[in-house]
Amino acid sequence: MKQNLSSVLRAVIVLFAAGSSLGTARAEHPFFCTDSYGGKVAQVSAEGKIIWEYACKHPQDCWVLANGNFLFCHNTGVIEMTGKAEKKELVWEYKSDPTTEIHACQPLPNGNVLAVENGPCRIIELDRTGKIVKEIKLTPPPATVKVHDQFRGVRQAKNGHYFVARKAQHLVEELDATGKSLRLTPVPGDVHNVLPLANGHLLISLGDGHKIQELDADMKMVWELNENDIPGNPLRLTTGFQILPNGNTIFCNYLGHGHIGKQPHFFELTPDRKVVVWAFADHTNFKTVNQIQVMDVPGDPTKWEIIR
Repeated sequence: MKQNLSSVLRAVIVLFAAGSSLGTARAEHPFFCTDSYGGKVAQVSAEGKIIWEYACKHPQDCWVLANGNFLFCHNTGVIEMTGKAEKKELVWEYKSDPTTEIHACQPLPNGNVLAVENGPCRIIELDRTGKIVKEIKLTPPPATVKVHDQFRGVRQAKNGHYFVARKAQHLVEELDATGKSLRLTPVPGDVHNVLPLANGHLLISLGDGHKIQELDADMKMVWELNENDIPGNPLRLTTGFQILPNGNTIFCNYLGHGHIGKQPHFFELTPDRKVVVWAFADHTNFKTVNQIQVMDVPGDPTKWEIIR
């Protein structure tokens, strides 16, 4: 009873703070994140202190691997580094052409790493030396779409299918394991992240559409979190998320486009998406947190044990 009461009180306190657009710089969970506008990836302790960071241009996606290493992509590359503050070492790196942009990466069960390249319009698999070992061509968006706006999040599901966020086209595309396009689904926003769930549904963040949606296997909406559903904290540009074992979900609220410093970087919401359990706001050290993985959830992301 005491523990439950404590959790409720903490949620109420944080909800009040979030409703005031304040949040807290103390971390409810230790985490690893990307700060795209701030130009860095960082590990943050449970006390809210940065204990590991690395500067790179516009980092977009990140993972904590089962061996404790950090995997992340930035504007023109993919990097794996040791996650030791006292001995930060490069494990391997992929450098793309300077005219491309990489906005998504994912460690795969076969030991390779998935990435998507804007410009060449392709999904690639990289081995742990940074060599391309597989390529899947994506149909290019219309020529009017800038390279920056072509694609965002890409995830591979357990069945080998790929789910692609076609940002500027406001489309979610599903491809089979060979790269054959199976379905194009219109969505109400410049989609940033698409996550295939175990029940066959998709969890989607809709960027400047200012919302999150879950769609069922027939692409019908199950629920949505709308722009003004979190009191005092409108959804700005919705980007990354992680589903926690207790059913709570962390949603990143990218604060670019004129909103830097004005409200929390991300929220942890209860399964009914009614109560804010944690709202993180550190505007001294971070500008625009767009992806996050909490580090107190055990599991191997290559086995889909980390749901993000």
